[in-house]
Amino acid sequence: MTAESIGELFRRRFGSDPAVYRSPGRVNLIGEHTDYNEGFVLPGAVDRAMLLALARRDDRRVRLFAADLNEEHEADLDRLEPVPSGWANYLLGVADQLQKAGHPVGGFDCAFGGDIPVGAGLSSSAAIAAGAAFALNDVFGLGVDLLGLARVAQRGEQEFAGVRCGIMDQFVNLHGREGFLLRIDCRSLEAEPVPFDFPDHRIVLCDTGVKRELASSAYNDRRAQCEEGVAVIRRYRPEVRALRDVTPEMLAAHADEMDETVARRCDFVVRENARVIRAAGDLVRRDLGSFGRQMFASHAGLRDEYEVSCPELNTLVDAAARTRGVLGARMMGAGFGGCTVNLVSAVRVDAFADEMRRVYPEVRILITAIRGGTARV
Repeated sequence: MTAESIGELFRRRFGSDPAVYRSPGRVNLIGEHTDYNEGFVLPGAVDRAMLLALARRDDRRVRLFAADLNEEHEADLDRLEPVPSGWANYLLGVADQLQKAGHPVGGFDCAFGGDIPVGAGLSSSAAIAAGAAFALNDVFGLGVDLLGLARVAQRGEQEFAGVRCGIMDQFVNLHGREGFLLRIDCRSLEAEPVPFDFPDHRIVLCDTGVKRELASSAYNDRRAQCEEGVAVIRRYRPEVRALRDVTPEMLAAHADEMDETVARRCDFVVRENARVIRAAGDLVRRDLGSFGRQMFASHAGLRDEYEVSCPELNTLVDAAARTRGVLGARMMGAGFGGCTVNLVSAVRVDAFADEMRRVYPEVRILITAIRGGTARV
């Protein structure tokens, strides 16, 4: 789907001329389950995106059309509430949050579609929500800054879609820069651009096709376990707010007062935060070998300490580690399915893809590149 085709589809369906916006998916090269522990992540916006065509109306109606699903939904801005049709909640939730913040949003029509695979870990939901926030801000001249829009999109997902998501996906969707990852401090939401301009290497995603049925409940369990560990340490170090503040030495001193599983969960997060900081430094030094080793170490921790991987993900990462031209690989996302992210020499991408298909015939291969954030096109 192109900007021209979504615009033409909109005109045929709604009979007016829209503005069109590109809202990208994202990859997170390293830093998993650190965001809700006020730690660090290292994501980038990618070249796969949702395209949203949107135009204002003169009434209070909202008309939505999901082109890829050939489904529609209508609502009244004065009576917004979550609906069983899950995709509509990502747009309605944004409109609801803008209204609650006192912004003068009027009725609108919106059609959208794109090439972000659903369920592969590229955050198609944040692309829809953050893209809608950006588009409504633009069309209605609301004057909300990018961080404000990220918060609107996050709260919309939380309250309408029922997802206890962090803000990383929405943040990088809106702030992404071509040729740069963002090292995001999930406490302060300050972002440091980290150069990622390596023409001889590719980011390759391997989608297992496994849907993450366990991810939601396991995610909530892991959050609770991290909070339990912090509560133990805070008895001795009241300045500790989150695992972000915990050093390996602090954790070692008090791990025997925690449930063994809780201690392992906390150990992973503390080490993962340190890996993100090292990995960002590796990129500045253009040391992709060291960066790749951090990726492999991240996966080992997610598999063994945080226990959110699955056999399919492990098969792909193990195979990647044995394949010539692969510098790093790990699972990406909440876990229990989705995809692996791999850093591969450009001249070895075809051979890498062949090997992944040999060990896991159902795999879907996606080659991505780092691009800019949401924008009008």
